[in-house]
Amino acid sequence: MGCRIGENSGGRSSCGVVSSELLRPLVVRSLRRSSIRKRIAEYLFDISPSGSYTSEIAYHVKTTPTNVIGAIRGMGSRYRCDESLISLNIVEQVDGGGGGIKLYRLTDFGREVVLSLRGNKNSL
Repeated sequence: MGCRIGENSGGRSSCGVVSSELLRPLVVRSLRRSSIRKRIAEYLFDISPSGSYTSEIAYHVKTTPTNVIGAIRGMGSRYRCDESLISLNIVEQVDGGGGGIKLYRLTDFGREVVLSLRGNKNSL
């Protein structure tokens, strides 16, 4: 079961209700807790500004599509909604055109986070 924005996330949404500076410690904690979240953010950074769909992300970060969905949107207790990449404003969902395909891409805040991680390898 996935999460809706705001559900179990303290009312946060991807529209920037919480400032980037307040989110930063939560982002660092979330990425430390999950190597999959970190690899997804790094992969989306590498293909930025383009987005990608679930199975392609899974292929490139060497995990399952279910794990990708959990890391991006939250799913049950393994991937908490409030630590999902969408609720932390690192990733955004965009329309993939026809067929209802969901594409995911890095937000501007997500780019800043990945750049800071790459500049300071000791932080994570």
